Amino acid sequence: MALPIYRADPFDPEDSRKLAINCSLVSDWLVTFLRDECIRRRGAHKAVLGLSGGVDSAVVAFLCARAFGPENVVAFRMPYKVSSADSIVHANLVVEHLGIQAETIDITAMVDGFANTQREISATRVGNICARCRTAILFDQSAEKGALPIGTGNKTERLFGYFTWHADDAPPINPLGDLFKTQVWQLAEFLGVPEVIVRKPASADLIKGQTDEGDFGITYPKADRILFYLTLGYRPTKLVEMGFPEHEVDLVAKKVDSTHWKRRLPTVAMISTSAIGEYYLRPVDY
Repeated sequence: MALPIYRADPFDPEDSRKLAINCSLVSDWLVTFLRDECIRRRGAHKAVLGLSGGVDSAVVAFLCARAFGPENVVAFRMPYKVSSADSIVHANLVVEHLGIQAETIDITAMVDGFANTQREISATRVGNICARCRTAILFDQSAEKGALPIGTGNKTERLFGYFTWHADDAPPINPLGDLFKTQVWQLAEFLGVPEVIVRKPASADLIKGQTDEGDFGITYPKADRILFYLTLGYRPTKLVEMGFPEHEVDLVAKKVDSTHWKRRLPTVAMISTSAIGEYYLRPVDY
């Protein structure tokens, strides 16, 4: 008797189903993670975060409200003079929806106090100054309120190095760091983040009309599909064989390879066998 012949369906590089997440399970896990890391391990029952009006910080605010209670979450709106007015409007939607505490601290004077001393300064440098000023405020306010700063960076941004070193990545707790951007959008819809926030183009909001995808040269869905396989160990040449456009694979792979240093702690020159973080690794718990 002849055995039936099974043929696998051809691979579709446009298929995003492998990036689908169980949003109920993921949201419950992230709430548990926040409670465990902040309350049990560090004894911190309050959280502070920067609320930009974008989907990432909105999702983190929703998770923190569940983990700590709205009364124990303080969101900081930190606009710069060129920030879109919609950013504040959308941040306010989240604050009103959740009933969390919120404060607005305009960083224009703080940023321009230094920027105006420079004869010439690029938009990139100004953006980095803004990010570091916001981080300084967040850590200061965490000390004032007895709260932990919570990060909002997603996995796609981290792999692309699309953040300001020792700024966006500085908060000690990050619930979204292992979620690709397209997975954050899935979670946002599940949690009930206002639709206008979920659907608007992601933007660093430094220049009028700027978008993340415009800066990348590739859309988030395309980037995430490639990143998914790269992080599983597939070589770029293999992805091209599978049907991914070579120029897109090359673009994504180069971004990941060229920003490895941003995902590491400072590189220490080792003198001994007890170099912290190199040879000497303290267990999380004894």
